[in-house]
Amino acid sequence: MKKVDVNGIQLAYDRRGKGAPLVLLHGYPLDHHLWDEIAPLLEDTFDLILPDLRGFGESSTVDSFYAMEDFASDIAGLLDQLSIQKTAIAGHSMGGYVALAFARLFPERVRGLGLVASQAAADSPERKDGRYKSAAEVADKGISSVVETMAPKFTADKKLQAFARKSMERQQPAAYIGALKAMAERVDSTPFLSSFRFPVVLIHGDADQLIPIDRAREVKAILPQAYFAEIGGAGHMPMMEDKQKTAGALKHLA
Repeated sequence: MKKVDVNGIQLAYDRRGKGAPLVLLHGYPLDHHLWDEIAPLLEDTFDLILPDLRGFGESSTVDSFYAMEDFASDIAGLLDQLSIQKTAIAGHSMGGYVALAFARLFPERVRGLGLVASQAAADSPERKDGRYKSAAEVADKGISSVVETMAPKFTADKKLQAFARKSMERQQPAAYIGALKAMAERVDSTPFLSSFRFPVVLIHGDADQLIPIDRAREVKAILPQAYFAEIGGAGHMPMMEDKQKTAGALKHLA
């Protein structure tokens, strides 16, 4: 992977394919390898930019608190160094929160937005409290309990559960803690949706245990022009559970 210095960290990224730029952002607590299986289906359409978000994969992090806006600023800094002024950007789960923050902060740089197994709403007070408790548990006991609890919720597919577990296990505790707090404090992006003047693609499995498909349907109700791919039987990893349908939906951002 290549690395660039942005905002006091080293941000790692992979780049492949040809065509219009598309940034693909992984979810929590994974890294850019989430997109490995679907990337070959997109390489003939897009110049794919696949970063490891700060703290995850091969990217470094900082000890101080950071927010979704900082993740988004990292991506803007990466694009600056790649001389890419405008791009489509799609994010999985937490990556969708980062993509939404990027769209709010840099709307002039967005050619299209994709939300994959994600949502626009902020955390409920209960969910926010749960994230802080998880962060404290990771700080005290490490990541093992989060891995064991979360991995089966990604998907019903045992092989993909093993992929998720392996990916989660190679992440650093600091990445978990930083991301959990950033997710807990993220703003509600719902009020901003109607201001978007670019194509929006929604991709969601109807068996998602982590973010219910109703969250995507809420976005679709606000943005009726959005392309919505409801993937039957898929859980929280549609880019691996139904590669063809997910890739076909993302191509609406070309």
